[in-house]
Amino acid sequence: MNMPRFGHFDKGNQARYRKTLRMFRNRNWSVLLQAASLLFAGNAISTKAGEFSFTVVDADSKQPIACRVYLRNEMKNENFFVRSRSGIPEIQYHKQSRMNPNSEEHHTSVASGLCVAENLPAGSYSLTVEKGKEYFTQSLAFELAEDEVKPHETIELRRWSRVEELGWYSGETHLHRPLDQLPLLLLAEDLNVAMPITYWVIDAFMPPKPWAKNPPGPIPDTLIEVDKTHVIWPRNTEFEITKVANHQHILGALFVLNHKSEIPFGAPDWKPIAVRARSEGALMDMDKLDWPFAMTLPHTTGATLYELANNHMWRTEFGLTQWVSKAPAFLQPPQGGGNGSELDWLAYTLGQYYTLLDAGFRLVPTAGTASGVHPVPPGFGRVYVHLSGEFTYEKWIDGLVHGRSFVTTGPMIQADINQSLPGTILDQQTLTLSVEVKSVHPLKTLEIVRNGIVESPRPFSTQQLENGAYRTTFLHSIENDASGWLCVRCTEDRPDRRVRFAHTAPWWLHVAGKTLLPMQHEKDYLIQRVTDEIQRSKDILPPSAMAEYSSALNYFESLPTRDP
Repeated sequence: MNMPRFGHFDKGNQARYRKTLRMFRNRNWSVLLQAASLLFAGNAISTKAGEFSFTVVDADSKQPIACRVYLRNEMKNENFFVRSRSGIPEIQYHKQSRMNPNSEEHHTSVASGLCVAENLPAGSYSLTVEKGKEYFTQSLAFELAEDEVKPHETIELRRWSRVEELGWYSGETHLHRPLDQLPLLLLAEDLNVAMPITYWVIDAFMPPKPWAKNPPGPIPDTLIEVDKTHVIWPRNTEFEITKVANHQHILGALFVLNHKSEIPFGAPDWKPIAVRARSEGALMDMDKLDWPFAMTLPHTTGATLYELANNHMWRTEFGLTQWVSKAPAFLQPPQGGGNGSELDWLAYTLGQYYTLLDAGFRLVPTAGTASGVHPVPPGFGRVYVHLSGEFTYEKWIDGLVHGRSFVTTGPMIQADINQSLPGTILDQQTLTLSVEVKSVHPLKTLEIVRNGIVESPRPFSTQQLENGAYRTTFLHSIENDASGWLCVRCTEDRPDRRVRFAHTAPWWLHVAGKTLLPMQHEKDYLIQRVTDEIQRSKDILPPSAMAEYSSALNYFESLPTRDP
């Protein structure tokens, strides 16, 4: 967060600024935000030619709120940042995909209070304001003449969802934003938990180091509390191995989250890292499963998290259309391949997850955007975790580990089986699935996925609520006649034809004497993926690393299969 210069401040303001800066350097975030909000109080707001000013408030409380702002001159096809006059400096963000120039994210994150755009050229403008997932987007069009100063606007954001009142709290496990930006970003996106990547390594065998874009000094080893329900765990590591002995050789990415001390090991080998992580209560989170080495990780490391909403899913135009590993036809109908559309990528992402579930790995979904690297705001894809009672970080982590959760890039999906949340082991013979989805647009699909099989779409009921959102309900009886798992997923029917989905974590079905087995084509796929990686790396990686790959291959080869 770039702190404001002294400029025209009087001595009183300079003293308050220095005090705020000391708090900032000491990372006393909660006090920082309170103090900084008073920093500019009482200062005269000067106006400049070509200016538009506004304040964003919650439509119900009428109180100013932090948010994300897009300002665009439609005539000149040009984007602009805005300035915050609240006392907490705005955060400007601009990223453009190298693969698709139309995939561009250009926004400003602002704290609650007055915002100003200055020195704007004449033209037709659009202002778009968003806050996380549970507020309607609000847009405003206006004309600005040469050197015109527009009257101040108050923009109201309306909620369409309040899942926090039901015990659901959101988080993201893959952020590349500096620690000093996160307090404001969490409030602007209403993101309860952030797990930023503060250690990163791309070279094989080298231990990770602190990310250079963070503020100087050691990474804190304790929880950072922005307020009672917005927190940051600051020690998380990404092993994104793309080089071996200074030569490009892509393996892929694995995250170690929630660790307490710096990890002293390089990768591969992966087992020492896994042992160290588990000893500290850390979690291992698999990134995209099309990475070359990805299918070896569940067996080798015991990783239990998978980013079902991953960093290829953006608010802006879909851009990363090339896969690292080709998809077979059963994962990307009808013919598979190495590239595709946004819907193809979602099918591939979900299908790989189902394949590993069928192979016996009890993975629970999480979400990450890699905001800071890609053109996407933080929390665009997020995981919601259910807690009983008041929010604590420890309860949130426990809920994440046990899969009391859903992931989303849009809809809010609430589901239970026999009144039990996802993550529950169910052994009753008859199961009743109850689903409620709230969304900005009507649903396009609402489906049950059981042991890798997507059941035919069932009739569901949709109604538009008074606030303008849509509520979809679904009730279904299930015969529990085979061990395995069951999830519910949905997609929105959007006018822009973009893919916005939600997906529950699995319920685990148990029937005595019946074991979940993969289908033959799933087993063949897993064997082929690991075999290909062994052949690709056998002359590059050391024997100990290849032994880990061979162990994973032996596991997959030993699996019995079931009939489709």
